[in-house]
Amino acid sequence: MRIVTRPDFDGVICAVLLYETESITHPVKWVEPADIQKKQTTIKKGDILANLPFDNCCSLWFDHHYTNQTDQPYKGALKIAPSAAGVVFEYYQNKFKHDHDELVHAADKIDSADFSQDEVRHPEKYPYILLSMTITGRENDAPYWDSLVTMLRKSPIEAIMDKPEIKKRCASVIERNEKYKTYLKKYTKVIGQVAVSDFRSFEKAPHGNRFLVYSLFPETVVSVRIFYIDESQEQVVVSVGHSIFNRNCSVNVGKMLSAFEGGGHRAAAACNFHVSKADQYIPKIIDILVENKQN
Repeated sequence: MRIVTRPDFDGVICAVLLYETESITHPVKWVEPADIQKKQTTIKKGDILANLPFDNCCSLWFDHHYTNQTDQPYKGALKIAPSAAGVVFEYYQNKFKHDHDELVHAADKIDSADFSQDEVRHPEKYPYILLSMTITGRENDAPYWDSLVTMLRKSPIEAIMDKPEIKKRCASVIERNEKYKTYLKKYTKVIGQVAVSDFRSFEKAPHGNRFLVYSLFPETVVSVRIFYIDESQEQVVVSVGHSIFNRNCSVNVGKMLSAFEGGGHRAAAACNFHVSKADQYIPKIIDILVENKQN
């Protein structure tokens, strides 16, 4: 069997849990949701899909995204929940030999963005949060993601955070977050109660703590981040998220973006599309968010 999951903290914890409960015979296949939605990766019998859209070729499927619900029969579990790891944990609750409560709690907290202002501004004080920020799907870093799965299966968080490679990556995250704060201040425009950060002028979009925007622009209820997926500038990504501090956005953004070649949660979602559609899609997305009506 093979685990196919997403390269984020929730996907890593899904892999940790599945390694303990299933007979995994192949390395983890790390893919993004769009790879499944657009049939850009091959799913086959024996694959366990976790934290990703459904594919009828898989043998097991676990997910928690609103827009990934399906009428097709499947084995596994779908539940609208804080994390996919929590769904996996509940499904196999009687099969674990080790205590994974702390890991699943961390996955729930991080994937549902249940953060305080201090956790957003100073993630270096919170080991699981800081570790989660070292995981990014923007670059193919599969050996690192694989190593995290192994470490989290075998070692306590204190020992993991003390490893030289982890220390180095965490230091890089802290530095990157400081730079990202500067970019957000310069390239974010507030339209109504919507913070729009347009990074299309960059050959490679800056990235960092995605919750900083809500701390910097507390009057906004939702953020929009726009950037090119790579240097070819042929595909545009629009990432939308409800503020975690000013919770007055009425739009189900996962449902909204399903009409723009994307999807996700009620409060956080993304889409990507050909650059030729940007002038059509982006103003519509922003208008819906400015209007802020329940959909």
